[in-house]
Amino acid sequence: MNRVKESGEENSVSQSYLGQKNGFLTSPAELQAIRSEVVTFIRDNVEDTAVVAMSGGIDSTLTAALAVEAIGSENVMALSLPCKKTDDEHTTDVQTIAEGLGVEYHSVSIRPLLDLFEDHIAPALDPAGDRGSIGNVMARMRMMCAYYASNAGNRRVLGTSNRSELLLGYFTKHGDGAADLYPLGEFYKTEVHALADFIGLPQRIVHKEPTAGLWTGQTDKADLGASYDVLDPILRSFVDEDASVATITDEVDVPQQFVEDIVKRYYDNRHKRSMASTLELKDRESSVST
Repeated sequence: MNRVKESGEENSVSQSYLGQKNGFLTSPAELQAIRSEVVTFIRDNVEDTAVVAMSGGIDSTLTAALAVEAIGSENVMALSLPCKKTDDEHTTDVQTIAEGLGVEYHSVSIRPLLDLFEDHIAPALDPAGDRGSIGNVMARMRMMCAYYASNAGNRRVLGTSNRSELLLGYFTKHGDGAADLYPLGEFYKTEVHALADFIGLPQRIVHKEPTAGLWTGQTDKADLGASYDVLDPILRSFVDEDASVATITDEVDVPQQFVEDIVKRYYDNRHKRSMASTLELKDRESSVST
């Protein structure tokens, strides 16, 4: 399923996938179809085993649960990588989830590693570095650990980002933005919530305040300026339906400036959704058949 439509292209999504709730996939039949597609997607793309870096939030919990359904609990590792004292509650949630799913579980604090970075590397490169920059370092350290586990056990790294986050660029490049596959990457946060509720994830997890967990008190809503029930309709209308800013403003009933800011964010973060640019030599011919 590819729901991103470039300018001038027809929407490739079949009408059967257009939900009854503002275009989102939320009906029981659609959710069952999503569940089956994600399970098949994981099974087809994981050769042996998988690792999920889990935060205790809805996205990573749903990813792990669907991975277990796809390849079996014995083939999934749950990795908790706390860094702050306030992570204790989330770490407990991850352990409870991992035990419930019956998967291999490891919890390793990255605090000592981050302390070394802040004491020795950050001052040499940028003494005035802000918490956002350190938060990105933390996210990259977590993914470094996930790929170490991947290398050690020939595991595929399952990313946990959803479509809303990917379109907004609300992830760390080469951090949580680095993965072998994104099982939830085609689904808006609205749809992730619906699917998590549909398959019976604990309500404590389903309704937990979304956060990237990069510093104390951080929330997605504070960073993005609105909750996903506001952001998702804007993204769906603009990206999937090519609606104008004026039309979206009327439909969602938010200030036009906010819609413009979200559209700008979508365009400004295109580089985070694409591979690094490479120089193309016009006269170089490849001997490899394609």
